[in-house]
Amino acid sequence: MNTQPLAPDPVDAIAAQWAVVRPDLDTLPMAVFGRIYRLAAAMRGRVDKAYAPYGMALGEFDVLATLRRSGAPYTLSPRELTATLMITTGGMTGRLDKLEKAGLLSRSPDPNDRRGLRVTLTERGRELVDQAVGAGLERQREALEAALTEEEAEQLAGLLRKLLATTA
Repeated sequence: MNTQPLAPDPVDAIAAQWAVVRPDLDTLPMAVFGRIYRLAAAMRGRVDKAYAPYGMALGEFDVLATLRRSGAPYTLSPRELTATLMITTGGMTGRLDKLEKAGLLSRSPDPNDRRGLRVTLTERGRELVDQAVGAGLERQREALEAALTEEEAEQLAGLLRKLLATTA
């Protein structure tokens, strides 16, 4: 963990520019959310690289992980997946097509709804997502441990939970 003082970052530069042209603005929210946005983008890239050896990007991982987290028999409807992942039905169809073609999930008629489908994680898909989740978590752990103590990481998680609860 690095304990040296931090140099100004691009978010500091943006806030400083605003302070010159609009000194009346409180840029603290910009400092917080600007860093959250940049952090999310940076970590998305790192995690995508962790999933690449498994033949998937974050979007495909999210589908497989959602099925895996649902518990045995690892089956959900496309609608349940779409709601959980907050993507369009068209986007979901494309992901499901790709993952089904790769043998990582299967689609079958819903026995309780003649018009519905069920999406089920295959054994191969379960094995692959179990490996990929470990790789993604390792990238995230590396980032946390490079900057924060475990106590600081727990505190940050709690603060972000609190902030998210009031904005979601």
